Amino acid sequence: MSELEEEYRLDYFEEEGFVRKECTECGDFFWTRDPDRETCGEPPCEQYQFIDDPGFDEAYTLEEMREAFLSFFEGNDHERIEPYPVAANRWRDDVLLTQASIYDFQPLVTSGQTPPPANPLTISQPCIRMQDIDNVGKTGRHTMAFEMMAHHAFNAREDIEDPEQYAYQGEVYWKDETVQYCDEFFESMGADLEEITYIEDPWVGGGNAGPAIEVIYKGAELATLVFMSMEQDPDGEYEMKDGNRYSPMDTYIVDTGYGLERWTWMSQGTPTVYEAVYPEMIGFLKDNAGIDHTDEEEELVHRASKLAGHMDIDEAEDMEAARDNIARELDVSKSDLEALLEPLEDIYAIADHCRTLAYMLGDGIVPSNVGTGYLARMVLRRTKRLCDNVGVDAPLDELVDMQAERLEYENRDTIRDIVRTEVEKYRETLEQGGRRVERLAKEYAEKGRPIPTDELVELYDSHGIQPDMVEEIAAEFGTDVDVPDDFYSVVASRHDSGQAFEEEEDEDDRLADLPKTERQFYEDQYGTDFEAVVLDVFEREGEGEDGDAAYDVVLDQTMFYPEGGGQPADRGTLTTDDASVKVSDVQVRDGVILHRTDDEVGKGDIVRGKIDRERRRRLMRHHTATHLVVHAAREVLGEHVRQAGAQKGIDSSRIDIRHYERIDRETREEIEMVANELVMENTSVQQEWPNRHEAEEEYGFDLYQGGIPAGQNIRLVHVSEDVQACGGTHVRRTGDVGTIKILNTERVQDGVERLTFAAGEAAIEATQRTETALAEAADVLDVAPEEVPETAQRFFDEWKDRGKQIEDLKEQLAEARASGGGGGEEVEVGDVTAVVQRLDGDMDELRATANALVEDGKIAVIGSGADGATFVVAVPDGVGVNAGEVVGELAGKVGGGGGGPPDFAQGGGPDAEKLDEALDEAPDVLKQVQNA
Repeated sequence: MSELEEEYRLDYFEEEGFVRKECTECGDFFWTRDPDRETCGEPPCEQYQFIDDPGFDEAYTLEEMREAFLSFFEGNDHERIEPYPVAANRWRDDVLLTQASIYDFQPLVTSGQTPPPANPLTISQPCIRMQDIDNVGKTGRHTMAFEMMAHHAFNAREDIEDPEQYAYQGEVYWKDETVQYCDEFFESMGADLEEITYIEDPWVGGGNAGPAIEVIYKGAELATLVFMSMEQDPDGEYEMKDGNRYSPMDTYIVDTGYGLERWTWMSQGTPTVYEAVYPEMIGFLKDNAGIDHTDEEEELVHRASKLAGHMDIDEAEDMEAARDNIARELDVSKSDLEALLEPLEDIYAIADHCRTLAYMLGDGIVPSNVGTGYLARMVLRRTKRLCDNVGVDAPLDELVDMQAERLEYENRDTIRDIVRTEVEKYRETLEQGGRRVERLAKEYAEKGRPIPTDELVELYDSHGIQPDMVEEIAAEFGTDVDVPDDFYSVVASRHDSGQAFEEEEDEDDRLADLPKTERQFYEDQYGTDFEAVVLDVFEREGEGEDGDAAYDVVLDQTMFYPEGGGQPADRGTLTTDDASVKVSDVQVRDGVILHRTDDEVGKGDIVRGKIDRERRRRLMRHHTATHLVVHAAREVLGEHVRQAGAQKGIDSSRIDIRHYERIDRETREEIEMVANELVMENTSVQQEWPNRHEAEEEYGFDLYQGGIPAGQNIRLVHVSEDVQACGGTHVRRTGDVGTIKILNTERVQDGVERLTFAAGEAAIEATQRTETALAEAADVLDVAPEEVPETAQRFFDEWKDRGKQIEDLKEQLAEARASGGGGGEEVEVGDVTAVVQRLDGDMDELRATANALVEDGKIAVIGSGADGATFVVAVPDGVGVNAGEVVGELAGKVGGGGGGPPDFAQGGGPDAEKLDEALDEAPDVLKQVQNA
């Protein structure tokens, strides 16, 4: 018996008469009350036993099952916690989407840095697992969007040297109580406890591990009980399934997961989980798509659903083979089975994907090309393609709204607007991408090879082209396509990983023994003078101006603000009795603040610090203005607006926000007006340090617009109605900002808009620069400043008209030259006349002349010395001369190159002195090319 095996020998199992068995099919060990049981109960070892024969006393809806679970654990002394957003990057910087309830408490609670919001607690957490996207619809049980009902207990060992180092101590409960709770909840539902199996399945993830139990009832996995109690250790006593060794850690956590959808399904016994979770929507979609089954077909669907546990892309070696096996067992042809099931699978996936989109967009995710925005866009485009495939013609925004209404989101108008905008973008993308697919299909057809998976992924990433669309186009060219069963999981894995964010710099070992610097700039944000003791000085050779040495000075306390949160560092001086050094930069490393200076000061010296007052004031105004601009943008654009990045400055600042449309001038002015109204309200700017859980509960995760702070208490800054966790310096009242002027808006990436603005004196200076430019333009145009736009428009229109007139005249001149012998040498090239001519004009004039000669049935070879040496060659249809080859030869004679299609080409080179020589040789070149 291994040491880990002993972890599963629970007192509760012994007291309840459980026996440990080895599955005769898969070899897994499991615990059961039935001594005669031979298999673990999980497909494919057994089939579903509950379809048409529900496993509980009553049928429950999702809402009823959720309440039953939460109420059960509330009745067992657990505190009910409100769910977190599906966008886990609101409170974590290592993942994008919430995939389990334990994500809510990582990394700060699970590590023991901060206490949990309650202990023990229960929750029903919406989750999204992109890795299941290809299974949805096919297996009958997978949903990409789901709720993980859970109960958690956070324990810490008391026998360690310093138990106070953790934010919680002692044991709440552990394995025996967890399994007992599971049994009792099953019993409360009316389950037959004899049919439940508890499969041993050790868990490993993220450097942690522990024993875990899969709970199987009537063929369905309904719960997983994870006992997170180990951490990776090369000398650890336990070797886990990932090949690494682990040791017990100081904290140990009950991490359970009960799938709300599976429990609801079990209570209803429908053919698939989808009918239990989305009954109204599936009925609507089937009617809309015209799917109507006979009684015989319905019976076949039921029988196939009981075998669908075999259909798992992660486990089945080949989906086609799995489908073939099911068809054989049902005694029908695979083609007949697919014809029956595939439209249904599309309907199921559409319903699930619409719920996924409702969660994403309802929680404020804006579709884009990166991060959570990319994943939302991927789901939306796949859903649209599925609708088109199966013949659902209802607008996608209406389908998503069905789920948003059910989930009780208040921003349904914004959700629908986003979906409509994205569908239109997708349509435009398909038009552009389709041409790319045709070129690719032709290329691989000529090679005699199928289009590979990496090309498919790139097509999807760059153009949103779905694999089945590629297959359709490729078939027209006789080209095959390699589409893996888990295609969408492969795409998602490129964007949904723990490497989504940059890692912080390594801490300097030299700072390990230094205390954290006392930050006086929070006590007095207007303070610019202070005294401090020099704790240490580090020389940085060659990093100063002109390659001289620079120094990092560590003080016991400081008023210098270190760079962070998009706010640049303060600058100023440190002065002793003997010297004064300039502070050019300030950084913080693990709580220790480093002052970059141009000369050294003595360790142990008392220094007088003085901050550049004007620079600090400007930065404070811009930082406070950033909060006001973001708040104003949310007021104008909607609650989905969130900060995607910011940089404060002296003369201007910028804020990037997530939004699905371009911000036009009218909207920009509205945001600017709202921001300045907040300034004029002159409300007090407040700071406080509440418990993070209390702050999150009161204000939500929009607190973390500018980053995710660590610690049990966090600094909140209240600027008017805007509340954010913020480490920056701010003015005392909004009126101290002075005024805010939005200078520019631009799209920095799809789904992200940048607003550049100035505050205070910088706003006045920016306005004056604009007025000066306007006045100078008015002087040039000899009009009043307010008449500049109208005058400029008139001049522009006249300029365009004259440009058109010039083009017309050039064409007329070219036609006159062509018909009237306007110069040039005529040579016979076979049965066609060629005109070789030097014309020192611009490219438009050369093209017009060449086109006129071609319309007259002649080959045109036109050269210009206006800008280097330039050639244009044009050839009438049906003439055996390749214009691209002619240009290539001539351009080579003047030190350049060029080319183009056989009928029209252009090129040239820098050596204009050889232009005439090249044109003299043009007749020979024409004949050589013709002979070739």
